[in-house]
Amino acid sequence: MDGDLRRAVVVALGELARGDDWRDRADAGHGLAGFAEMQEAVGPLLGLVLDPGDTFVTRRTAEGLLRRRDRVGLGIVASALAVADDQHADWIHTAVVDVFGVFSNDVDEALRLCEELSGEADEGVARGARRLHESLAEIDPVLRPA
Repeated sequence: MDGDLRRAVVVALGELARGDDWRDRADAGHGLAGFAEMQEAVGPLLGLVLDPGDTFVTRRTAEGLLRRRDRVGLGIVASALAVADDQHADWIHTAVVDVFGVFSNDVDEALRLCEELSGEADEGVARGARRLHESLAEIDPVLRPA
């Protein structure tokens, strides 16, 4: 896809993320998660995971990032988790269980990525990755390989 179009989408979703309506912010977080690899999306995504106005925004954005099942999404969630208050941390944990509660392979891969992120030079990412690892380690997935 054209880089200019991707940036335009991120800018538009960033504007939606700054809106007053919690539904708009939740939709923006869900949509921005698909662009998390773009530096322009990281700040708005962190703000939405830690949304001060509505924890549904937190949950929806965290779910979008976690459903990427990659280092980028987990890293942003870990960064937010490092500074999250108890209420936000609880909703992030709920998103973790919702996303990773089914397949053991997904949990195993997320645990591996969190171990990598725990060694990051950025202490906030490393601290959040350790918290995220703890949440993932508590999950007993429904389906395991035969």
